Amino acid sequence: MQRRHHAITLEQASEEAPVLARLASLARESGARLQSLKTLIPAALHSQIAPGPIEGDAWCLLVNSNAAATKIRQLAPALITHLQGQGCEVNVIRVKIQSAHSATRSRL
Repeated sequence: MQRRHHAITLEQASEEAPVLARLASLARESGARLQSLKTLIPAALHSQIAPGPIEGDAWCLLVNSNAAATKIRQLAPALITHLQGQGCEVNVIRVKIQSAHSATRSRL
């Protein structure tokens, strides 16, 4: 039996794999959450923050500096309130600082 290998899109792959579909959905939701918070986060920090994983009622934001992490931690109560007002089930925002090395690895 011959198998033909052809490229498929991520969307096609996720339709065939429920676990991948769930991960793709969570990634889209995480990005949408961060986008909805842009007005509450100082513009100077926008490029330093990336959406991270959603795990139950906890959401993680990935930042690239201690200063950004400190500011996000200060804003966390307001960010959580805003998200809850939009119907998101989030009670905790975790902040993870990514080193330059780990940020490069995650892009590979």
